Amino acid sequence: MGIRVAVAGASGYAGGELLRLIAGHPELDLVAATAHTQAGSPVAAVHPQLTGLDLVLGATDAATLSDADLVFLALPHGQSAALAAQLPAGVKVVDLGADFRLRDGDAWGRYYGGTHAGTWTYGLPELPGHRAAIAASDRVANTGCYAATITLALAPLIAAGLADPADVVVVASSGTSGAGRSAKVNLLASEVMGDLSPYKVGAHQHVPEIKQASGATSLSMTPVLAPMPRGILATVTARPLGPGDPREALQNAYAEEPFVHVLPTGSWPHTAATAGSNSCHLQATLDVDSGRIVVVSALDNLGKGAAGQAVQCANLMLGLPETAGLSVFGVAP
Repeated sequence: MGIRVAVAGASGYAGGELLRLIAGHPELDLVAATAHTQAGSPVAAVHPQLTGLDLVLGATDAATLSDADLVFLALPHGQSAALAAQLPAGVKVVDLGADFRLRDGDAWGRYYGGTHAGTWTYGLPELPGHRAAIAASDRVANTGCYAATITLALAPLIAAGLADPADVVVVASSGTSGAGRSAKVNLLASEVMGDLSPYKVGAHQHVPEIKQASGATSLSMTPVLAPMPRGILATVTARPLGPGDPREALQNAYAEEPFVHVLPTGSWPHTAATAGSNSCHLQATLDVDSGRIVVVSALDNLGKGAAGQAVQCANLMLGLPETAGLSVFGVAP
């Protein structure tokens, strides 16, 4: 018998990816998976890729989840706090939503609306000091997908004094799974294929999280919906503060990290290379015309940007090897 885990919100894309990772994890036993409108359906009817996982989705309530040692909450933003409050104190929780990520309650109100639920340990192990804090915590707020992509590219450069925290510009493209599984006209194949479209320009909800995690004080972000199911590619630029090689700074920061890879000189990240993995690929240079630092970052928004990151945090919280059940390598073609 392994460590008992449960997934709330298992009918969504991130929830389905959690189920897949847990099913292949050597130490975790899935004891419950819940949904809202899909409650009562077999998992394989909702996620055909999980045929053979003999489990029926239950109702999303504390009674269904409380028998687990650790619960993953893969619920829409704003819905985790009420459920988390009903779980027993001895149950560890990783929240994939945004409810507990921000320290600033005013920022929560401005970008998400409603009452700020509080702040949990932030779940990005590669940030200095965060790995130990996650391992010591019973409640962890998983990093957002854009936030993971951009923070991993930016935080070491600000910490090293190479990048101006007050002058950061990001253009990032994300696959359609980042918008969730609910039916929306703008996500229909006929609308998305052959098209790139910006959204939430100048007001994306991950901006305060990225600033908090990376040390940036001013950040302009333009998200773009890309015609692909999964993956994020972010181009992060910043004004340099002095001499220094940004690629070398990234190498120094991540030399011992199993899931963050600075690519060889001349190689640039692309989303297909990270699909199905828990890895983030990085490359950096200086723009020959403007002199600005340019970092390109890619990851799987359902992997390192959501479910993979959550399992990585859970491994630390449970005292397991951090890489257990997670792949460094992508799936191709």
